[in-house]
Amino acid sequence: MQIVGTARHVPLDSSDPDRPQRTLAMNLYTFLSIFAAVFIAELGDKTQLATMLFSAQSGTGRLWVFLAASLALVASSALAVLAGGLIGQSVSPRVLKIVAGCGFIVIGIWTLWRG
Repeated sequence: MQIVGTARHVPLDSSDPDRPQRTLAMNLYTFLSIFAAVFIAELGDKTQLATMLFSAQSGTGRLWVFLAASLALVASSALAVLAGGLIGQSVSPRVLKIVAGCGFIVIGIWTLWRG
């Protein structure tokens, strides 16, 4: 059996006594990598600015703003994970990276062109 990580393949067999620790380490590494990437990507974006504006409005409970914004982020992330899982079954990760990269470049050029 193989555990697939971000950077390399770590072959493991079922008799490996260190398997649970290696699996946990790979899962933790993957979790922290995804957390860091999403956290940095979300800093200062339009969603965060809109959430700050909702929270700044008088009469708006901060707890409700936090709960609504959190639920919205969880729901949109769930949709992204489901879509990625479905797309990943028929399209290779390499092609997905190329398409995503080209998409970001096009959006960047379009943003600069409009500005």
